[in-house]
Amino acid sequence: MRSLGINDDNEIRRFTDPQYWISYFPTHVKHDLEMMGLKVDWRRSFVTTDINPFYDSFVRWQFHHLRQGGKIQFGKRYTIYSPKDNQPCLDHDRNSNAEGVSPQEYTLIKLRIHDDRIPAKLKSRLTSSTAGVYLAAATLRPETMYGQTNCWLHPDITYVAFETCLHGILISTRRAALNMAYQEFTNVYGQYTILAEFLGTELFGLPLHAPLSYYETVYVLPMMTIKEDKGTGVVTSV
Repeated sequence: MRSLGINDDNEIRRFTDPQYWISYFPTHVKHDLEMMGLKVDWRRSFVTTDINPFYDSFVRWQFHHLRQGGKIQFGKRYTIYSPKDNQPCLDHDRNSNAEGVSPQEYTLIKLRIHDDRIPAKLKSRLTSSTAGVYLAAATLRPETMYGQTNCWLHPDITYVAFETCLHGILISTRRAALNMAYQEFTNVYGQYTILAEFLGTELFGLPLHAPLSYYETVYVLPMMTIKEDKGTGVVTSV
């Protein structure tokens, strides 16, 4: 507010009421536009929020008709999300350094660990209903999966195994597991249960079944350039 020239503390406090923004700024915007020489028929101006019952009624009418016609529906979409606030966090809610950030879509490739080579610390947590244990590799190029030759892990990154609703047990970084929990991979929204933890070195050499690959078995190998805050920390090589 002070950067806009509003220095009165009492005045600034009034902006805690969202309706005050609507009553305060239009006159200032009108003044600035007139100072620029803009010629406008201001008789046609109006506020486009529910403070204007006529405009609000028009918008509601539009959306009711679109929904009745099957043109729109209520649902979810991928967006930047704030677990702290439990709501989407759009550009104007973030600082200037984070503006323009969009969701990055990855395709998960489920690399199944051979059943007879599942690590002992995890094997004891399996049940008869467990639908396999997988390294969850993230890729931006799923069309290249036919050429998979091996899987990369960072030796010093901690990976976690967690159970999902439909995809068996996945192994990824904690950050990726949390992201997947907020995308309804787990039974409880936003929560995941760690069944076991591994350093990358503990998983080296494991034989994997890579879907669509020419090779029946590929193996886990080390790569030092993997970043814990990017993708799932699991990289499939083609």
